[in-house]
Amino acid sequence: MDALLTKIHKMGIVSLISLEEEEDAIPVAQALMAGGLYCVEITFRTAAAEGSIKQIAKKFPEMLVGAGTVLTKEQVDKAIEAGAQFIVTPGLNIAIVEYCKEKGVPIIPGCMTASEVDKATELGLEIIKFFPAEAAGGIEVVKAISGPFGKMKYMATGGINLDNLNNYLDFKKMSACGGSWMVNKQWVKDKDFAEITKVAKESVKVMLGFKVKHIGINTKNATEADAVADSFGDIFGFEKKVGSSSIFVSEGIEVMKEPYLGVNGHIAIETRDIERAIFYLEQNGYKCDEKTAKYDKNKIMVAIYLENEVGGFAIHLLQKK
Repeated sequence: MDALLTKIHKMGIVSLISLEEEEDAIPVAQALMAGGLYCVEITFRTAAAEGSIKQIAKKFPEMLVGAGTVLTKEQVDKAIEAGAQFIVTPGLNIAIVEYCKEKGVPIIPGCMTASEVDKATELGLEIIKFFPAEAAGGIEVVKAISGPFGKMKYMATGGINLDNLNNYLDFKKMSACGGSWMVNKQWVKDKDFAEITKVAKESVKVMLGFKVKHIGINTKNATEADAVADSFGDIFGFEKKVGSSSIFVSEGIEVMKEPYLGVNGHIAIETRDIERAIFYLEQNGYKCDEKTAKYDKNKIMVAIYLENEVGGFAIHLLQKK
């Protein structure tokens, strides 16, 4: 997949913005980034679109800026000139798709039927926008359509919000979801950019779904580990589940048979999507140690440690099953 589209997949959420005034572009972008969202689609529904794209692309190179609701080749040219890194169209306009390919700019066209997805596949596209998502039947329709088109990825927009976001993102062929729920027009009009940041943070929190899965305790050897596990059994009646390198006591405590990462042990944090979690953690300065990554039989990452400890504990990300 194109490197930029891969990055969109890791980001997971595309903020759809329709601005009436160019002066709002920079504070809106700042508010979104403060909340952890780094991908925006500026829609060509207002006269401020071109200028807004230009300002954000110039001021914030770390942000992915796309142009949406693109209907003509002229708009494609204006978007590229302004600094847009990808183009989004409401429908499958073959002429626009081919023009974007000639220009070397990624395009995500809107599709809602198997015939349109089939045509997009024929055109060599790797991702399409399922639009309007909720009105077209929601995630169940995406799942049904996706079956024959094994390699195609999807970005759902239209009726997406915090209540149904993960219904879409939990589907592995769903690269991202687009929506305007974090950039309410009234907030922009009132210059209430703090509310945008607040909802952006909540969106990232909902998408990643972090929660403590278990705590690992380091011991010197298997004998000590067994004694510690027995103590939890004696006190609380927890049953032991003995493994090759550790002993689980209930689902929340893992006793290591020899010291591993972390001075005291490790804390396992489960997430709905480990690749997106890594991206957002690293955006905030928390790097992961690639040497500790573990993969399943399909070569999909299921676990990785952060480089730094917290309170003497290594932090271990786990992919939710």
